[in-house]
Amino acid sequence: MIRHGETNWNKEKRIQGKTDIPLNETGKSQAGVCCAAAMQFEPTVLITSPLARAKVTAEIINQKLQLPLHEMRAFVERSYGDAEGMTIEDRNRYFPDREAIPNVETFEGLKQRGIKGLEEVCVRYPDERVLIVSHGALINSLLSVISKGELGTGVTFLQNTSITKFTCEKGEWRVVDYNNTDHLTPVNE
Repeated sequence: MIRHGETNWNKEKRIQGKTDIPLNETGKSQAGVCCAAAMQFEPTVLITSPLARAKVTAEIINQKLQLPLHEMRAFVERSYGDAEGMTIEDRNRYFPDREAIPNVETFEGLKQRGIKGLEEVCVRYPDERVLIVSHGALINSLLSVISKGELGTGVTFLQNTSITKFTCEKGEWRVVDYNNTDHLTPVNE
């Protein structure tokens, strides 16, 4: 799984959630250099969240991969309800209990949606190497479930276009790597 490239709201530390914010120029550059790392994985299937920041990241990566691009709503970002558009500082001030934000998607609901999405991918694309472009909270929720809380939400911050690898063998999920940003050195310099 790859987290989408940077947006202006990422840069401003604003809560994006399901608000459809485009990539900025840095995000497009990140997606471009992420392509080589994605190619090393030798994916056979490319899936993306339908939100523009993820979809454009996937389209840039796919310029070299040339795979059919599939959208799956299961991998859309968590809805942060009334906190969307706020800075993290403001959200923490107005909603110290993050689960009490009006109209927020529950953490349990997010985890269930993400795992159900991964299970659907396994059924739909057995024996394939699947690359999924998604969002920080969604990927972190999967890390939480699969690592049994050792990684993920509240523990791990995922950088834009970081790569997280999961594998499923005989119905058992495990984390292979997470938040890998080795490919971003040229952009960060």
